[in-house]
Amino acid sequence: MKSYQKIYTWFAFILPVALLSACSEDFLERPPKDSIVDAGFYQTDDQVLASTALLYSKVWFDYNDKASYNLGDFRAGTAFSAWNDRGNVLFNTTGNTPENGSSWRSFFIVVGQSNLAIQNINKYAGPAVSPAIKKHAIAEARFMRALAYRFLVMNWGAVPVIENNLELLADTTVQRNTPESVWKFITSEMRQVAEDLPETPVRSGRITKWSAEGMLARFYLTRSGVEAGGSGNRNQAFLDSAKYYAERVITTSGASMVGKYSDLFLYPYDNNPESLFSLQWVYSPGAWGTQNSTPAYLAYSSDIANGDGWGGDKSATFWMMKQYEGIKQTSETVLQGRTLDQRLKATFMLPGASYPEITQTIPGGTQKLIFPFTGSDNNFLSIKKYITGKAADVGGQAAQQNYGNDTYMMRLAEMYLVYAEAVMGNAASTSDAKALAYFNKVHTRAGLSPVTGALTFDMIFKERIVEFAMEGMAWYDLVSLHYYNAAKAYAILNEQDRGLFFTKPDQFPDPTSWTFTKTSWVAVTDRMINANSGNFLLPIPSAELSQAPNLQKPAVDYYSK
Repeated sequence: MKSYQKIYTWFAFILPVALLSACSEDFLERPPKDSIVDAGFYQTDDQVLASTALLYSKVWFDYNDKASYNLGDFRAGTAFSAWNDRGNVLFNTTGNTPENGSSWRSFFIVVGQSNLAIQNINKYAGPAVSPAIKKHAIAEARFMRALAYRFLVMNWGAVPVIENNLELLADTTVQRNTPESVWKFITSEMRQVAEDLPETPVRSGRITKWSAEGMLARFYLTRSGVEAGGSGNRNQAFLDSAKYYAERVITTSGASMVGKYSDLFLYPYDNNPESLFSLQWVYSPGAWGTQNSTPAYLAYSSDIANGDGWGGDKSATFWMMKQYEGIKQTSETVLQGRTLDQRLKATFMLPGASYPEITQTIPGGTQKLIFPFTGSDNNFLSIKKYITGKAADVGGQAAQQNYGNDTYMMRLAEMYLVYAEAVMGNAASTSDAKALAYFNKVHTRAGLSPVTGALTFDMIFKERIVEFAMEGMAWYDLVSLHYYNAAKAYAILNEQDRGLFFTKPDQFPDPTSWTFTKTSWVAVTDRMINANSGNFLLPIPSAELSQAPNLQKPAVDYYSK
C-alpha cells in the first residue's frame, strides 16, 4: 500500500469542505475560509507534507477523469471515439464542450490550491517544522502551479497568471497575460523549484529536483518555439537549455528505463525507476477524487472491468496505425503488415492479442483475455494502456470508477527524445552520436532495430507519438510544433483519418499481421478535420467568460504591470 493511503485517510477528515469549494466553476472564487488555516495545524513536518499531499491527486481529478485523453489524444488524432466525445474527435471543441470546461477548471483549481498552500505554509508553519520540509512543501506547490500553467497556456494561449487569489477579490481589472510572459513565468518558477527540491524523494511518489529539471527540459524545448514567433527557427539558447537539463536528468538523476515497455503499465507499476513524476492515485472505497477513474471510460467492456468498462467505441485511429513500423499503406483505403514494435500491443488491443494479466468474463466462467475478433464492417482497436483489469487482477484494489494505478506525467524516455530534438534544433537532421544513442534507447526498448545515419524531426516526432500514445501527450507535441511551424502542425492534423475501419488478423489468436480496411459508408466529414488558425487553440469555456468578462480583453505582458 502506498504511503499516500495514510495521508489521504487522515487528510480526508480535515479538508473536505475546502476541496469541495475549490471545485466551483468560478476559478476566481475566494479561497475557502474553512481550509486548513488554523495556526495549530502546521506544527510538524508530517502536517506540512499532508497539506500538499492532495496536490498530487484530487486537484487534478477533473482533468484526469476524461479530459486528459479527450484533449491529449482525441484532438491530436492518435485515438478516437466513434459515438461520444465527437467535438474533440472532429476538432470542433467549443466553449460548451464538457472536457474543455472541466480541464480549464481543474487547472485553475491546481493554481488556486497551490497558491493557498504557499500562503498557509508561510503564515502558519510552526517552529518545529524543519526549514527543509517547509521549503520542500512550498516548492511542491510552485511545481504544480507551473505545470498547470503549462497546460493552460498550451491549450488556451493567453491566460491570467494568478499568484495570490486573495488579491483578486479587490481587483476588477484582472485579464489574460501574453503566452510569452506566461512561459517566462513558469520557466522562472521551475528553475527556483529545481533549486529547492531534494535529489531523492521525501516520501514515495513525491517530486524531486529531477522532476523539476525534467520539466525544465520540456519547458525549454517548447519555449524555444514560442520565442520563434512563427518564423520556423527556434531560439537556440532555449534549445541548448533543453539539451542541458535533459542530459542532467539522464546522467545524474539515478532514474532508469524499465526493461520491457509493457511493464510500464502492468500492475503494480507505480513509482517505478522510469517515472519522474506521476499523479498519485489511491484505490479508496467510499471516497471520490483521490482515485483513478479513467480506466472506467477506456476499458472496452464490462467483461474486463468492475461494473464499468464504457470504452467500447474508443480506438486507435487509422492514422495512428500508420505510425507503427512495418504497417504500410497499400492503397487509399488499406493498411497491411506486421510490426515488431512492442508498444502497439501495450497501447491498443488488436484482434487475437493475448493479455494474460487481465481476466475476462465469458459465459460459464472466466478466462485470460484474448481480444475478440467480431464484425465484418467495422471494429475497434481498443485501449490497453492503463487498463489493469478486474479487482482480482490487482489484489482487490479496484471497483467501479475506482482504481489505484498512477498516471504518468513525465517519464525518463521523454528526456532521451528531448535531448535528440534539442541537438537537432533548427537543422534538417542530426548525426550526433549521443543524440542517436539516446534516441535508440527508446527505439530499441520497443523491440526495434537501432536507427543508424541521421535523425530528422519527423523521425523524432513519430517516435514520441508511438511512445506516448494514450498518455495525453500527443496534442502538446503538436502545440509545440505549432508555435514555430503552424503550417506543418495543420498538415499533420489534416492528413489524419479519424473514421471507422475493419481489422482482420491473419490468424486467431496470436496473429502475426493484420489488414486494416476503411469502412466504406463513413462520410469524409466523419473522417477528416480542418485544423486552422481559427480552431487550433481551445475557446475559453463559456461559463468562465460569463463570470469573468475581463478574459475577453486583450492580453498584456505579465511583467509590465
